[in-house]
Amino acid sequence: MDKNSKIFIAGRNGLVGSSIEREFKKCGYTNIVGLGSKELDLKNQLDVEKYFELERPDYVVLAAAKVGGIMANIKAPAEFLYDNIVIQSNVINSSYKYKVKKLLFLASSCIYPRLSPQPMKEEYLMDGKVEPTNEGYAIAKIAGLKMCEMYNKQYGTNFISVMPCNVYGIGDNFDPEKSHVVAGLIRKFHVAKLENLKFVEVWGSGNARRELMFNEDLAAACVYLFESYSGNAFFNVGTGKDVSIKELAGIIKEIVGFKGNVKFDITKPDGMPQKLMDVSKLKEAGWVYKTELKDGIKKTYEWFLEHKI
Repeated sequence: MDKNSKIFIAGRNGLVGSSIEREFKKCGYTNIVGLGSKELDLKNQLDVEKYFELERPDYVVLAAAKVGGIMANIKAPAEFLYDNIVIQSNVINSSYKYKVKKLLFLASSCIYPRLSPQPMKEEYLMDGKVEPTNEGYAIAKIAGLKMCEMYNKQYGTNFISVMPCNVYGIGDNFDPEKSHVVAGLIRKFHVAKLENLKFVEVWGSGNARRELMFNEDLAAACVYLFESYSGNAFFNVGTGKDVSIKELAGIIKEIVGFKGNVKFDITKPDGMPQKLMDVSKLKEAGWVYKTELKDGIKKTYEWFLEHKI
């Protein structure tokens, strides 16, 4: 890849997109483009095609998506399904139409079956029903991955896909309803500390297990694969380690410095019992993660404090 090649990052301002942009720049790439959602509505096919016609990007990273935690997915499953399918379809088809050299699509580990054998291997995809609490989002992401695969087969495109585990980190969304687990718990424990609350309530039993990756590590993996891999395959991207929500709450409680108790609300859903990915294929390709969970959460909390979100 030429360092001056034009790279369009869809979702440039999001948690993942912004970290991928920083990683590209760190690696010496200078021509990165992309607009915020107010300037370019990726759900509008005509606007997306006009943008591609004008900019003519050489490469595309599709990190744009409607995302949220369990509560958001339960409340708006149709939106998670529709918005993501439309965004993906517009960007992928325009990439084909305007002869993009390579596209990287970010799927999600939630596309695996709810009761998938652990750790989850790439070949387990579509071997069973997905988790009901995020079914709309999962189905959309499966469609995006398969769209890349089918375009490669029919049109000879070079569209690759990655399936990240749960991502957290610098620039995360700490909104109580829209945040994912790490950001949501950081905010809960921080507020509880400020208000001298006696306990923090956490959804579910605390027994569900999650694999968590710092966003800067995910970005490094994406750029590495973008530079080094071409082919009709997809990669799990993660650490190969998981932690229970109970253990995670304990880690965040300690880092934030909250002195009260943790209560688990078993009337609320756990989501998938476990999401641990087999990352042997990624290791064989030459990449492994760097940031351990406690170090990543410390960095995320420092960013949270600095930005007073």
